[in-house]
Amino acid sequence: MRPSPQPPSPCPIHGLLESLARPWTLHILWALSTHGPARFGALQKQVEGISSRVLAERLRMLEKKEFVFRHYAPTIPPAVTYGITKRMKDIEKVLEDLEHLARKWQVEESASTGS
Repeated sequence: MRPSPQPPSPCPIHGLLESLARPWTLHILWALSTHGPARFGALQKQVEGISSRVLAERLRMLEKKEFVFRHYAPTIPPAVTYGITKRMKDIEKVLEDLEHLARKWQVEESASTGS
């Protein structure tokens, strides 16, 4: 028996955060935003530590939500490239701000521990 779908949350950010807050999701989007479209293997190297299974699951979910595009070229071997959609261009500024904040905190933490 399938659970009945949840009614939409009155909070407009709930659905977005539910999608983006999953493990590895922001890292994948950041890599695609920073480095541009990439094939699966190259993307897996950019998102260090992610398994092939999790990367494939996240890419399918992001494609379904129209955050990421998947371009299939019927070559031998087939070439599949992933990149962010026009919709996700809106979040690039947020990702840049998060990267800036992470670097700032990293410097502060290094200074406070004397490293």
